[in-house]
Amino acid sequence: MNGGFLHRLGGTGTNQEVRLRQATWFGALGSCKHWFCGVLAVLVAVLPVVTPAQASHGVAQNHTVALNLDPEVRQGFDHFYNLDYDNAYRIFTHVAQEHPGDPMAWNYLLFTVIFRELYHQDLLDTTYYAHNSFLATKRDVTVLPATRQEIENLTNKVVGMTDDTLKKNPNDKDALFERGYAKGMHAAFVVLADHAFAMGARQGYAARNDSEAVLKLDPQYGDAYMAVGIQQFAVASLPGWVRMIVGFMGVGGNREKGLQMLRYGAAHGVATTVESRTALGLFLRHDGRYADALVVEKSLAADFPHDYLFQLEVANLTKDEGHGLEAIAAYKQVIADAQKPGYFVDARLQMAWFGLADTERGYNQLKDAAYGYEQAATQPNCSDWLRKRAWLYAGETEDLLHDRQKAIADYQQVLKPGGDQSQASVARAHIEKPYTGK
Repeated sequence: MNGGFLHRLGGTGTNQEVRLRQATWFGALGSCKHWFCGVLAVLVAVLPVVTPAQASHGVAQNHTVALNLDPEVRQGFDHFYNLDYDNAYRIFTHVAQEHPGDPMAWNYLLFTVIFRELYHQDLLDTTYYAHNSFLATKRDVTVLPATRQEIENLTNKVVGMTDDTLKKNPNDKDALFERGYAKGMHAAFVVLADHAFAMGARQGYAARNDSEAVLKLDPQYGDAYMAVGIQQFAVASLPGWVRMIVGFMGVGGNREKGLQMLRYGAAHGVATTVESRTALGLFLRHDGRYADALVVEKSLAADFPHDYLFQLEVANLTKDEGHGLEAIAAYKQVIADAQKPGYFVDARLQMAWFGLADTERGYNQLKDAAYGYEQAATQPNCSDWLRKRAWLYAGETEDLLHDRQKAIADYQQVLKPGGDQSQASVARAHIEKPYTGK
């Protein structure tokens, strides 16, 4: 972690006292159960990086890592934004082979591996993070050891390369950005896949420190505004007693300033402009400013019409804004588009079916909701966690329809041995006593 932050965090005293204060701070973050404590690290890297060709403005090369402007990198992002992770990985592998000494080349591979895995685990559905239930629900995520090892190797490679550069030149702004970005991406993985909130928070703060150092060296370095903006908003959103502790330690936050920094990053960044827009939309959503969040998300969906996740998020936000019937139509449109050959790459329809069913259930369209949950549960590429969650909700809906036999059959699907068991206790309770909605 950045030494400057550790100094502010620890203050003065013996090494043992400093470590105790640091441990107390991170323990407080873990115990407060506020979603920002872990998710702030996730948002540093939770959605893809924009291809420089899609930046809406000219950017001087000396205000971004030069490799971000390479035509082959742009080609890789074209695949990335179609969620065609395998072809993106192939192209970025070639980029890394051609530029083995550039940490950003290995960063491209790192975020491709991470987001391919998160997508395949159904962990990029933002409805999972929009509420505090993310903290309370510990799902079992099985990641292949080879994938975990590749993520660790790539993270260590980028951090090692940038550390070596910074030992020679502590003011290398590209190296600072590249190191912070790698730590932010790794934080996203450990928080989403493992619920490792303490590690994620530490890495998130390290990413902020690196980005702050970049901005001191070059205030026009648009990519660096994202991590700082996220932290500004996140710290300001912590419970009052935690903010007071943080304030004494020299770590401040301001919600509006955070949003302003994200807007600046969206307008002037190259490597993080889409991420800044996405984080902006998520923060607005968390604050209940659904109309504003929807404007941001619709702009992303318009820019990337074949990105399944952006189209899905428009439907999610339409539902959150309270326009349920419009949201139902939006979910159905996403599902219909997925049937068009080549429209989406690897559309994980369980997310759309689940969102549709939830919305229909909210409008008391129970038969349609039960069907939607069943469709979500039976998608061939559905993660075990989402599958069992869908079966649970299908059973609850069948109970509300007074079809007890079918409800029990659905609950029994949740109780199948192996895989995720986070919904099992609720399913057992519903088998003992029918769900009534109370």
